[in-house]
Amino acid sequence: MSVELSVVMPCLNEAETLAICIEKAQKFFQRENINGEVIIADNGSTDGSQEIAKSLNATVVNIPQKGYGSALRGGIEAADGTYIIMGDADDSYDFSNLMPYVLKLREGFDLVMGNRFKGGIKKGAMPFLHKYLGNPVLSFIGRLFFKSTIGDFHCGLRGFSKEAYYKMELKTTGMEFASEMIVKASLKNLKIAEVPTILSPDGRSRPPHLNTWRDGWRHLRFLVLYSPNWLFLLPGLLLMVFGLITSAFLISGPVSFGNVNFDVHTLLFTSSFMLIGFQLILFYGLTKVFTVENELLPKSSKYDRLFKFINLEKGLVVGLLLVIIGIILSISAYADWQAIRFGDIHSTAIFRRVIPAVTLMLLGVQIILFSLFFSILGLKK
Repeated sequence: MSVELSVVMPCLNEAETLAICIEKAQKFFQRENINGEVIIADNGSTDGSQEIAKSLNATVVNIPQKGYGSALRGGIEAADGTYIIMGDADDSYDFSNLMPYVLKLREGFDLVMGNRFKGGIKKGAMPFLHKYLGNPVLSFIGRLFFKSTIGDFHCGLRGFSKEAYYKMELKTTGMEFASEMIVKASLKNLKIAEVPTILSPDGRSRPPHLNTWRDGWRHLRFLVLYSPNWLFLLPGLLLMVFGLITSAFLISGPVSFGNVNFDVHTLLFTSSFMLIGFQLILFYGLTKVFTVENELLPKSSKYDRLFKFINLEKGLVVGLLLVIIGIILSISAYADWQAIRFGDIHSTAIFRRVIPAVTLMLLGVQIILFSLFFSILGLKK
């Protein structure tokens, strides 16, 4: 008979609780008449965890590469089940109550997430910072960035089909593996469901492997880096539009609000805002190409159109035109400076040409360099 369900547990010195978790999963298989297996993805235990697992007829897979994600990926790829349920081997999750996951997987869902906030978090099961700050904030950011409906991004108990696992093309090796799974499933439009899950205090006497600040930062970093829209595009557009509008007003003359006067000195800052915003937009384009071409993000329908709209030839033409206009404005300002025999410049009219001239030349050079690098990144196309 083919294996329907594989329960995969990452393991690093879990001798205190490993047997309890394995026995719960095996009793669940017997009670629900499921052909299942328990896979222990061992990440270098030195406390005899491997022997405990083997004595209970669990399959032990030795994973030499360190990390939560590495262990799980190794265990999942070694599993024979049509469906996979992964969970920590610290007895914080109840492996005897997996039927809600199995039913959703049988219905055809690709990924079934547990939600500890709906199922219940027992006293002492989750640190205060994780419960009221870390998990809610990171889950909110994940929902906002990736249009997901998942309420608990970091629940360690979750199920998915083996087919969906390969579709997700997971890459990370650390704790951010949990976030990557939801992000990739959302970006690839996989069917995702959520079931209430109870979290209990773990049964170990030693501290958990999870580091609050280090692993929290890794999750946040992953979410931001996998969303170039929020990291580069939106801030860049806001800065550029603000800089462009305010610069346009200041080029025509000073602007006053009550006793506050904005003149060419402010124009220098608003032009800088425009340049910084434009630089962020360029980084968005480069990041998008890099992540898609290296299969870190899925290719969207807009991606191919991006190469038709932006190419090396158009970039060189537009960039050179901006540089030429900047040079013309610079020559005009130079003529005015020459007229006063290269003395001190007191007229703000000259600065109203010099600042736009420098800005346009910098924009032109940025476009030319971006077009060259953009074309290099897209060579695979």
